[in-house]
This record gives sequence, C-alpha cells and structure tokens, in this order.
Amino acid sequence: MKSFVLSYFVAMLIMSVVAFLAYGFDKHRAKTNGWRVPEKTLHVMSLLGGWPGAMYGQQVFRHK
Repeated sequence: MKSFVLSYFVAMLIMSVVAFLAYGFDKHRAKTNGWRVPEKTLHVMSLLGGWPGAMYGQQVFRHK
C-alpha cells in the first residue's frame, strides 16, 4: 500500500511539473505569436494529476 501511495504522489509531482512547464511554454508562445498548446491538452494534464502545477502556472504566468 505504501508503494502505491508513493507512486501516486511521484506521478502527481511529475504531472504538476509538466503542467506548469506547459502553461509557461504556452504563455511564451502566445507572446511570440507561435504555435500554442491546445487548451484541451492543458485540461487533460490537470485531470491526470497535474492540477497543482496548473493552478500555480496560471498564477505565475498570468494565464487564463
């Protein structure tokens, strides 16, 4: 049971970092008129456990 809980938290941490970086990348691309990360992709990352990183990324990068 402990290994499952640890695995869950590690996966959540990884997804949070990925979501945070995706929000930063998307904001950068918005400023430079480049290819954007689809909103659906950002939401899926949040649903897969990256919601803490997504919330933090929205605040840090002033993302919608």
